[in-house]
Amino acid sequence: MRSVTYSMNVSLDGYIVGPDGTFDWSGPDEEVFRFWIDEMRGVGVHLLGRRLYEAMLYWETADEVQSLDDSQLEWAAIWKPLPKVVFSTTLSAVQGHARLASGDLAEEIERLRTEPRAGDIAIGGADLAAQAAASGLIDEYRAVVYPVLVGGGIPFFPQHERRVDLELVETRTFSSGVVYLRYRVAR
Repeated sequence: MRSVTYSMNVSLDGYIVGPDGTFDWSGPDEEVFRFWIDEMRGVGVHLLGRRLYEAMLYWETADEVQSLDDSQLEWAAIWKPLPKVVFSTTLSAVQGHARLASGDLAEEIERLRTEPRAGDIAIGGADLAAQAAASGLIDEYRAVVYPVLVGGGIPFFPQHERRVDLELVETRTFSSGVVYLRYRVAR
């Protein structure tokens, strides 16, 4: 059965977006960008909320821009054909290799888990991850921790009132001081 993973860049104090709504502090250097490219190769479908979907729309046509470097072109080549499921109550249509979710998150994840496809079911975005976590649907948390304190904003970890024990699976430290932490939910 396919695993459900939640991966995002996060500040050391636990936020994916700062109090001013920006995440400019999480722009990856070449080493971290290569890491994200390799991570994305293991994804079979990506679930996104509206905000993250709209932020990632850039990559649907980025390969048409002349100023992209080789890594950015490689990312676009992986991202563009990747199946995406967008959860939104305000969008009526989506672009690229995406579709609007027709059911609720738990139903969609259970349906995707049973498909005979390769690759993880990745969740991007704090709101969507919070819903999945509240239902116990996340198998792994993958945090790329940046050495910055932003003081507030949108938290990486969903705020729900239940304990979740985790097992450390992998760590990696980048030359920039960024640290990757991969935890599996202990079941």
